[in-house]
Amino acid sequence: MVDRLARRCAGLGTHARARIRVAEVFNAEGETLRYDDEDAANMALLDAEFRAFDGLDDDDAMTMGFELDSIEPPNGENDEELLPLMTEKLSMRH
Repeated sequence: MVDRLARRCAGLGTHARARIRVAEVFNAEGETLRYDDEDAANMALLDAEFRAFDGLDDDDAMTMGFELDSIEPPNGENDEELLPLMTEKLSMRH
């Protein structure tokens, strides 16, 4: 199965993956949340204080308390591989 669009988002020390078909968000608890469309999924992620990783710059990362080059979105072949990578301890900037 090929996703039309996969967006990885970063919150403070956690990650979420949004697959856009209907719209599914796989979260750090291993739950797949389904939404009617991409806009609804994006709004839910924004409400939960996630930000699109590809939209972050060094200033954004500094505001969120970490160095941008110290983190990258997790990657796995399937949800079982991905789940343990969805939460990580960040190197916080002071």
